[in-house]
Amino acid sequence: MSTKRPQEQTVRAASPGSGAERNIDLQYSEAKVIGNGSFGVVYLAKLVHNNEDVAIKKVLQDKRFKNRELQIMRRLEHRNVVKLKYFFYCSGDKKDEVYLNLILEFVPDTVYR
Repeated sequence: MSTKRPQEQTVRAASPGSGAERNIDLQYSEAKVIGNGSFGVVYLAKLVHNNEDVAIKKVLQDKRFKNRELQIMRRLEHRNVVKLKYFFYCSGDKKDEVYLNLILEFVPDTVYR
């Protein structure tokens, strides 16, 4: 009998907060696409260390535009805004492609009825 483990990914992520960033090795598994848009893709994943569902928003960092989403998300703290838990950068398939990955609180509900 074989027990198939879900594919796990380990990344070097930073924890947002005021002051110096704290880098940690973070493992997540079961990433599946739950949405996409003009600027990126959103995945549902599970953090291995606490079994928590999170949303990972992967956004291409286009050098032609200034993306301030990370700066803004690091400062926001409100009950009506999803919480930024971690973030990391990764390379894309093409040379010079860089993606920002925002690991966010997962909200399973939708505003659409």
